Amino acid sequence: MTIIKRNLFKELKSHSKEKEISLIVGPRQVGKTFLMLLLKDFLEKQGQPIVFLNLDIESDRQFFSSQGKLVKKIRLEIGNERGYVFIDEIQRKEDAGLFLKGLYDMRLPYKFIVSGSGSLELKEKIHESLMGRKRIFELNPLSFDEFINFKTDYKYEGKFAKFFELEQEKTRELLEEYLNFGGYPRVILEQKEEEKTRIIAEIYNSYMEKDISYLLGVKKEEAFTRLLRIIASQAGSLTNFSELSSTVGISHKTVTDYIWYLEKTYILQRVSPYFKNFRKEITKSPIFYFYDLGLRNYALGEFGNIVLPKAGFLFQNMIFNILKESVRFTPVHINFWRTKDGAEVDFIMTVRDKIIPIEVKASKLKESKINKSLRSFINKYQPKNVYLVSLESGKKIMIDKTLVHFIPFYEASKIVTDMS
Repeated sequence: MTIIKRNLFKELKSHSKEKEISLIVGPRQVGKTFLMLLLKDFLEKQGQPIVFLNLDIESDRQFFSSQGKLVKKIRLEIGNERGYVFIDEIQRKEDAGLFLKGLYDMRLPYKFIVSGSGSLELKEKIHESLMGRKRIFELNPLSFDEFINFKTDYKYEGKFAKFFELEQEKTRELLEEYLNFGGYPRVILEQKEEEKTRIIAEIYNSYMEKDISYLLGVKKEEAFTRLLRIIASQAGSLTNFSELSSTVGISHKTVTDYIWYLEKTYILQRVSPYFKNFRKEITKSPIFYFYDLGLRNYALGEFGNIVLPKAGFLFQNMIFNILKESVRFTPVHINFWRTKDGAEVDFIMTVRDKIIPIEVKASKLKESKINKSLRSFINKYQPKNVYLVSLESGKKIMIDKTLVHFIPFYEASKIVTDMS
């Protein structure tokens, strides 16, 4: 069976030479343990001494009663020379942040590579405890390019454009599959739709039971689930917290807390409005997108039932995920634009004085023209470049001094190059 390659592995492998703790975080069941095992195998082949401990395993958990006991275990396994210590599922440890901080500050000759689910930060404030002592590696469900690479047996790495141009029918088929089922590895590996549904249900229920009920202590699980479904139904639309409070029947503060939980456990991603005119432009209401499209579809009862071009919101969500991945480790911000009289642009990428508006259409455009909202933004802000992302490429046109690029969705990650 072909192994699913993850883009993060190269970065993690490079960081294995650094003293900082490598902290792998992300939602449940996206392959954090598998990624650690790959790195473990790579280091072992180089002759590096390794110890691998998992707090989900009871026999391993006993060594975490104190830092001293853990150090004795490590020394027993690999001695006092430089070595690598893998700790999986650190969120199981009480005061995990302080525990790791103490280990790091002991100046041991060991490199620590640690994984934890999204609930870790909420429960332990690990970022505060490990300030200056760790680098975070966020592993999410498979990105679209990781999905395509796997589905095409890695034959077209680095040359997607040619594949998509020649294999248009296959491209649409793969795009619909990704929009329907998302990027959880176990879902992708399963061939039968019935089994895919069973797996996503298991992932969803595990999240609700372990992260939300057990680790975070959410009492009103039914209200939490209803809130998630409502947000899923309006993905890409403005979020009104007061309306959500009234609809779900919980306080405004509880809505705020629950959404914060959803963000910190890698379910939702918040996008804030871009504005310069307080009177005419939306300044407060955010928009939320999902880390994984399959989980969003399951929460809404639409898993496996999505057909283009009626999936505009999912397509837009996917483009956001592609854009967000492309600006990782850069100072570029992604916002959206709305005015109080209804004009809107899906995404606004900004850095310093540079600005690029991006409009998304889940269709093949018959003509290279733009809508009134995008034209309104161009007139107001006069950006140098504008992008319209759709299912196929088109011409470039000039509007005053602005160059409008009509590009296919698989080239969306290249937009960030215009910000440099």
